[in-house]
Amino acid sequence: MRTSRFLTLSSLAAALVLAAGCAPKEAPAPAASAEAVSPKPAGDGKIPITTASEAAKVEYLQGRTLVDNLRITDSEAHFQKALELDPNFALAELALSGSAPNGTEFFAHLNKAVVLVDKVSNGEKLLILATQSGANGDVQGQKKYLEELVAAYPNDERAHFALGGLYFGQTEYPPAIEQYRKATEINPDFASAFNLLGYAYRQNVNYPEAEKAFQRYVELIPKDPNPYDSYAELLLKMGRFDDAIAQYRKALEIDPNFVNAHQGIAMALLYQGKAGQAAAELANIDRKARTDNERRTGLFALNVVHIDAGELPKALEDAQAQYALGEKSNDVAAMAFDRNLMGTISLEMGKPDQARASYEAANALVQASNLSADFKANAALVLHYNLARVAAAKKDWTAAKTEADAFRAGAAASKNPNQVRNAHELDGIVALAEKDYDKAIAELSQANQQNPQDFYRLCLAYQGRGDAAKAAESCQKAAEFNSLPNVNYAWVRAKARAAANGKG
Repeated sequence: MRTSRFLTLSSLAAALVLAAGCAPKEAPAPAASAEAVSPKPAGDGKIPITTASEAAKVEYLQGRTLVDNLRITDSEAHFQKALELDPNFALAELALSGSAPNGTEFFAHLNKAVVLVDKVSNGEKLLILATQSGANGDVQGQKKYLEELVAAYPNDERAHFALGGLYFGQTEYPPAIEQYRKATEINPDFASAFNLLGYAYRQNVNYPEAEKAFQRYVELIPKDPNPYDSYAELLLKMGRFDDAIAQYRKALEIDPNFVNAHQGIAMALLYQGKAGQAAAELANIDRKARTDNERRTGLFALNVVHIDAGELPKALEDAQAQYALGEKSNDVAAMAFDRNLMGTISLEMGKPDQARASYEAANALVQASNLSADFKANAALVLHYNLARVAAAKKDWTAAKTEADAFRAGAAASKNPNQVRNAHELDGIVALAEKDYDKAIAELSQANQQNPQDFYRLCLAYQGRGDAAKAAESCQKAAEFNSLPNVNYAWVRAKARAAANGKG
């Protein structure tokens, strides 16, 4: 399992959680003593850990080890204890943001860490501000802080690990691999770096090197569940479904509460044509769930099973159940995600007006919240993307292009590579709907190459242009994406398989 799997906004800090064991909270507390603050790099060249309490540091390090091994829920008690011992422990606050069960607590802890940045070392400050930038969708700001971090602490494996996480999140896998490799060279026993190195190689379609990295990960911490889960995900990707299930079962033998393994097993069963067994496997998550975040994990995976099976009314019910969980804690970010998901399901059901209402409701939730201005601006930008898709579904090409133009301009201004790719995707969707196949191919080739839906759209565009070989290649990529729960894959898997087999 890698950290980007998480469904709440804590995923935005995931790489940095592992980089420092990090996280944040709320109102400022009295400053730590001057002796506790470490304004310069530590003598060993590592990012300092600023705390007035040695006992708090011990708790923090225990929690960080659990985070390193992706036992996020288990880590929380240690970080809480660290803060009881030192209420001004900024890295413990940052760590709690990463282990937060919902977006509300994520931002509460992150904001507390930000308040404390002038009371800690430069390295800790850079980590905290990088997390804040990432949470607000400011990729350039996040990159600036992390590059400064690596420059200031070139011998700290966690600094390189954090920068690798940024590149990974932007689907820039070669530089991510470079940073993860540096982390493993500095510390050959840094298990988490081998985990993410394996994922980066996997995403770069270098399966032999990915397998080596995951096998080293297993060697380093054989009594933890996550190495087996991560290796299983590679096997899932490769279509070795029975082998993947066996590795997921090993993870559960070590820790029965490692619920993410159940969603991996469910996806392997789904891809073997066993949707009923997949749904039954996911019921284990609800039965074992200790937090609403774990319940969301199960519900989202079930949503994917229902979408994949074409059972869209059931998928809509799943999304509504997720929304109800968000309402319990007033988790606006999660609720907005769910509203957008409801919109997309409605759009696929042929109900564009209902979809539009859901998309607008998602944006309204964010705009009325106390989330940051940057977060609100990003939500408004995403609304243009969604409304363009609604207009295209209604064949209102004027409105579709107007919304697409607005999204493209906003994406360019944000300098967020992912949003720029989404702008190409949107232009490709409109061009494909208008049967302008050459433009659709040009645009979709610049879209997110980790989105199986775009592979399928490319397949349709190549079919429209009469290029059967290219169409088959693109449909094969879409059909064999073999991911963990992924809505975009669920929309197209069956259609892509049919097309790849000459039946579509």
